Parts: sequence; structure tokens; C-alpha cells
Amino acid sequence: MASIDAPRTILCASVVVAATLYGLWSRKNSHKLPLPPGPRQLPLVGNLFDVPAAFQWETYARWSKEYNSDIIHLNMMGKSVIVLCSLEATDALLEKHSSMYSDRADLPMVVDLMGWGFNIALMKYGDGWRTHRRLFNQAFNVRASQYYRPQQLAVTHALLERLLHSPDAFLDHFRQLAGELIMSAAYGISVLPSNDPYVDLARKAIRPFSLANVPGLYLVDTFPILKHVPRWFPGAGFKRKAEEWKKLSRAMVEVPFAETKRQMECATTPVSFTSESLNALNNRDGLYYEEDHVKSTAGTMFIGGADTSASGLGYFVLAMLANPEAQKKAQEEIDRVTGGKYLPTFEDEEALPYVAALLKEVLRWKMVTPFAIPRLLGTDDEYRGYRLPAGSLVIGNAWAVLHDEAVYPNPHEFKPERFLLDGKLDPAVKDPISAFGYGRRLCPGRHLATATLWIGIVSMLATFDIRKAVNDQGDIIEPTYEYISGFISGPVPFKCSITPRSTAAVDLIQAARN
Repeated sequence: MASIDAPRTILCASVVVAATLYGLWSRKNSHKLPLPPGPRQLPLVGNLFDVPAAFQWETYARWSKEYNSDIIHLNMMGKSVIVLCSLEATDALLEKHSSMYSDRADLPMVVDLMGWGFNIALMKYGDGWRTHRRLFNQAFNVRASQYYRPQQLAVTHALLERLLHSPDAFLDHFRQLAGELIMSAAYGISVLPSNDPYVDLARKAIRPFSLANVPGLYLVDTFPILKHVPRWFPGAGFKRKAEEWKKLSRAMVEVPFAETKRQMECATTPVSFTSESLNALNNRDGLYYEEDHVKSTAGTMFIGGADTSASGLGYFVLAMLANPEAQKKAQEEIDRVTGGKYLPTFEDEEALPYVAALLKEVLRWKMVTPFAIPRLLGTDDEYRGYRLPAGSLVIGNAWAVLHDEAVYPNPHEFKPERFLLDGKLDPAVKDPISAFGYGRRLCPGRHLATATLWIGIVSMLATFDIRKAVNDQGDIIEPTYEYISGFISGPVPFKCSITPRSTAAVDLIQAARN
């Protein structure tokens, strides 16, 4: 028996030694590999002055073409930044090797100084993140998110009524819808029909949060030691800003959570993520989470849902102005299904493939989140003969991915038909899932978000015509189609005409609210 096992032992030992030597050789020689291409670097500062303060994703996409590479390297004062600009690159690294690319870098401005560390999207990869992510997924996975459909219908019908009475304020109405839904789902809190303090709080907090998440905007993210300089020190204006913005972030996580707990003590709170999670915690021992996990997860839901859906609906309206023919086709499809006799419901979704394609195109055309929050590469890696150094920030440029001519021809045109084949959704066309992130960091609220956008879009198309506005002289007001730069992007305020399609549509809207 020993004579049979000896060769096997020798063979196994040889394989181990060979593998070890090869690993050492590969590691040694990987440092000889070139970095991905990128703009010329200056001494000391590298590419610090090459990256614009706004719309960085467009610049990265342009560099990708200039250097004929879907992976770009930047040196931000000694910090390696790698930008992925194609579906192939993001899939190879952020999806298939997500275990290596799921960590977050330290974010001194937004986390340490502005107090957004409670946000799951910004947490370091580890047990704490897994606990929060599990809580979030349980509440908003594919099946669980369907529980919120009655609330989605209710806030959508309220939106239709507001559009009926004050159509010019449509962007405000979209923010109201988003605020109503997420406050109800996350906290069981009913917001005021106008001038609601929670909706106003979200509006004030989201803009600085969105700006601070853009890599390179604040020097403290490159030199973390700067977070220790006194607030009065010359050039420390970022610290004074952060102090004010931190008040908003703390209010977002603390104020609604305290209100839900107060209502629970009075036995008056509706069912919500927070109340259900806290009740389970109070009634059972040994659960995997604690109260602070619930508070942070609810706060993440608040920030994630308060503005993204509103921006998506704003882009939808802009898309209808850019392509009125798409609006006409969608309305014809809806009319064939409903006969104009009722407002669309979620049960109609499968019968409306063109509307589904239209929603996909809204997500792709103008993006709410143009690029993902940077990942931290913990170990050296290699891709296509390029060296990816450990410690690099890795950015998935979703804007570039979803505007890639090879995947989406004529990408700047709004064209729902690109997702259709013979009147049905074409499975061969890549779904714009990149709009929600990648791999293990894929947005856990995407199911609720897409359902909210779908019911909002189909309901507006069923009842209203969206056209370009006309001034007092009868001239058409052309929208600029510009959008706001930031981690969370939205259309620059614009004018349009939103009018009921018929008296029957008005009757349906009024009946739904009675």
C-alpha cells in the first residue's frame, strides 16, 4: 500500500512546490506589468488637475476612447485610481471577482466629517456590513417588495391628482411621492401633503451627500490627515461645511427613527420596516441584529429612496419631450390593455412590454447614479496584461457602460425599441442593471425603485399628455436636457406642459382618490 501512495505523495508535493514557485514568479513579474493607460501625470500631483469638478464620468468615458482602453488609470497625488468603462470590464472584475472588489475605501469627508457612516453603501466590507445588508434584503427583496404595492398605488394616485391641479410643480410632486413612499415603508410615518419636514430634510441633506461622494472633490479624501486641522485654519472651509452638513445626516437617521419608537410606545404606529424589526427584536432573543442596525438600515432606506425615484421620474418626463413618438406608442399600448376604463395596476405589467422597454431606456438614457461609489482593491490583481495595484480605488463608470455604442447603438438617443424584438422584450439586449451598481454592492432597494418608477410612469402615460411648454408669444420652449452633477444626479429644472388626455382620464384620477 505504501508503494502505491508514495508516488502520489511525491506528485502532490511537486504540484504544491510548483504552484508556490509559480505564484512567487507571477507576483514578482506582475510588478513589471504596465499600469492601465491614462492621461500624462505631473510630478507629485499626478492627475489631480486633470479630473474636472463635475461630470467626471463623461471625462472618463472620453479618455477611454482616446486611449483605446476600457480601463483607465489615474494617479491622484500618489493614490491609484482605476476606472472601468465597459460592461466587459465591470463584469470581469466587479461581478466575477466581487470578493476582491467589494470593500470601501476610507472616505474622510463624507463618513468621518459629515457623519454618513450609518449608510450601508459606504460601510467597509465585513460582518457589520453583512448584518445591515441582510436586514435590508429581507425587507426589499423581490418577494418582500411586493408588500408595498398598495402604498405605491396610493402615492401614485395622489401624484396624479397633484399633477391635475398644479402641473407646473411636477418636480416637487415627484419628490413628494418619493418622500411619502419611503417614509411609509421605512418608518410608518405619514408625511404632510405639502411642506413636509421630512421631505424638506431629505432635500437639504441629499445635495451635499451627493457632492461629497464624488472622488477627488475634497482634498481631505486624498490626504486624510487634513481632517485633523482646526476649523479656523486657512483653507479649512471644508470642515466648517462638514459640521453643518453633519447636522442634516444625523437628523436623517435619528429624527424619523425616534418618531417611530414614540408611536410604538403609544401603540399607534402602522406596520413598517422599523416597527416590524424592533417588535421582532423585543419579542425574541438571539436575533442576528440589534437596534442600532435597524436605525442605520432605516436611515439608508431614507436617503436611498427620498430622491432617486424623483430624479428617475424627472428623466422620464424629459424623455417624453425628447421622443414624443415613444409616448404615443406607450399610450396606445396602455389603451389596448385598459380600454381607458381604469388606471393601470401591477397586474397589467406583463401585458405592457413597450412600457417595460421604456422604463429600461429611462434608466439607461439619463442616469440617477452615473457611477458607483469607489471600491477598494485589497490585493494586487491583473487584468488584460495590466497591473492593478493593491490599495487602488476602483470606479465602475456606469454612465460609460450604458452609453457604450457597441452595446447600445446611438446611445444618446432615447429609443425604447432597442430593448424589443417582435413586440416582446429582447433577452439578447443587456438589461441596464448597471444603473444600480455591481456585484455584492448591487443596490438592495432596486426592486422597490423599479416598481415605483413603473407604476408612476404607466399611470402618468395613461392619464396625461406630456409636451414641450409654449411661452406667451406661442413659441416652443426647448428643454436643454441638462442634468445636475453628483453621485445622485437629476435633471436641471425645466418647463413642460402636462395636461389630461381626456375628461374620462380626469374622472379616473378623481375616482381613485375618493
